[in-house]
Amino acid sequence: MIRFNLRCDNGHHFFSWFASNETFERLQSADRIECTVCGVKKVEKALMAPAVSGAREKPDESAVEKTPGIEAEIARRIAAYRRHVEENSDYVGMNFVAEARAMHQGEAPERPIYGEARIAEAKALVSEGIPVAPLPFVPKAQPN
Repeated sequence: MIRFNLRCDNGHHFFSWFASNETFERLQSADRIECTVCGVKKVEKALMAPAVSGAREKPDESAVEKTPGIEAEIARRIAAYRRHVEENSDYVGMNFVAEARAMHQGEAPERPIYGEARIAEAKALVSEGIPVAPLPFVPKAQPN
């Protein structure tokens, strides 16, 4: 997996993970990547610094304390993201892997979906070139 720093046409910066550069380019050319802030589909790679490990320093654990309200802001943004996902996607539950594969193979109509998968299953989807990403929340229980 490769982490790319991305920038949309409106100047928003965000990052996402891809199986390879080729996967990123294929998804980008198909307008399948969109800004996590505004939803614009014109996205390009931003300048990235290589991840180089150096001397390990203990992280400053008081960073959160130095930024008052950051936990509330993070919770607010995750809640807004959750609402966006739930309003604009179909919950497929434990059928996520099968449904994602069927859409990728053209056996089911493409649409935004979310659901549940084991880590090994998600890794298998990525290795098959099927774009998936973990959500920063647990889906609410859905009625049967």
